[in-house]
This record gives sequence, C-alpha cells and structure tokens, in this order.
Amino acid sequence: MFRTQTLPALSMAQPFTHRLRLAGLALLAALGLSGCGYNSFQQVDEQVKASWAEVLNQYQRRADLIPNIVASVKGEASFEQDTLTKVIEARSRATSIQATPELVNNPEAFEKFQKAQGELTGALSRLMVVAEQYPQLKANAAFQDLRVQLEGTENRITVARNRYIKTVADYNVLARSFPSNLTAMVFGYKVKPSFTVQNEAEISKPPTVSFDKPASK
Repeated sequence: MFRTQTLPALSMAQPFTHRLRLAGLALLAALGLSGCGYNSFQQVDEQVKASWAEVLNQYQRRADLIPNIVASVKGEASFEQDTLTKVIEARSRATSIQATPELVNNPEAFEKFQKAQGELTGALSRLMVVAEQYPQLKANAAFQDLRVQLEGTENRITVARNRYIKTVADYNVLARSFPSNLTAMVFGYKVKPSFTVQNEAEISKPPTVSFDKPASK
C-alpha cells in the first residue's frame, strides 16, 4: 500500500497565505496612515509650498522693478542720494538670501528673510514719499508707469503673503492636533514659521505712492 502524502500541498499553500497576510497588513497600514492624517499632511504641505512659491514670485517681481525705478529717479540731479542708496542696499540684502523651499522650515532663516523684505518695503515707501516733491518725476510718464507697476506688485505681495499665512495655519493646526500630531512626530512634520504679527502690519503696507500736492499748512 502507498501512503497519501499531504505535506507538499501544505507547503505550497504557505507562500500564498503569507502573501495574503502581508497584503492585509499593508492595507491596514494604509488605512491607518490615512486615518491619522498622513494623506492630509501631503496635501497641505503641497499647498504651503505652492503658496510660498507665489510669495517668492511676487517679491522677485518687485526686485526686478527696482533697478528701473532707481534709474528713472537718478535723472533728477538733486534727488536725495541717501534715499536711493538705502533702496539699493535694501534690495541687495533682500536678494542675497537664498529663498529655497526649505526656508519655510527654518524659523531663524525665515525671520531673517522677512526682515530683509520689510526693510526693502520701508526703503521703497520712503523713496516714493520723497519723489512727490519733484514735479518732473510726477510728469515723467515712464516713472508714473513704474509707480503703478510697483503699487500693483505690492498689492499682489499682500495677497500672496496672506494666502501663505492661511495655508501655514492649516498645516500647523494639523501638526498640533490629535491624533495627526502623532503622525507628525513619526514622520518629522514640524510646525512651520509664518510672518510675525509685529512685522506683518509694516511689511504688508503698500508704499505711499500718492503724487497729489501736499496740503498747505
């Protein structure tokens, strides 16, 4: 008589059972990650990157306008050279900072960046105030066009910055809330810096670009 051998059949079934078990664990892990906010982090983090890129785009647009503005103003022989120098120096400091996407994860570097941009905003504001005192600049069509472009750019900077502040706030709430904060700890999603309250009012204020004659005292 021959004995029936069932051992090989069991051996062949084991790899299939093992793969099935691994697939089940992978599915559970995916569901777990989704439930604890992993996918939300991916989505919001991409929104932060996109909004930050737009902030940088508008700051670069402003930086590109400045050489033309300075060139126009230099045509006025008696124009305050100190005012021009401060604009040029502020632009140099602002553009010397390498504004990479990683900057939003470095609070110290981010603060340095926004301080430099705030100084440039202040210098441009001063330049426009001084320019009001020069009738030839008021009548200069090229300068007037640059003024309008600068005003529009400042407004776009404000819009882009506010959008960034909103997306960072959403991200930070996710990073601090339970149970998504556990996911943040595991995968290293740290709270991101935003524009500080004390500087926001100053750097979001568009330069004074009114060319109306000052009221008589």
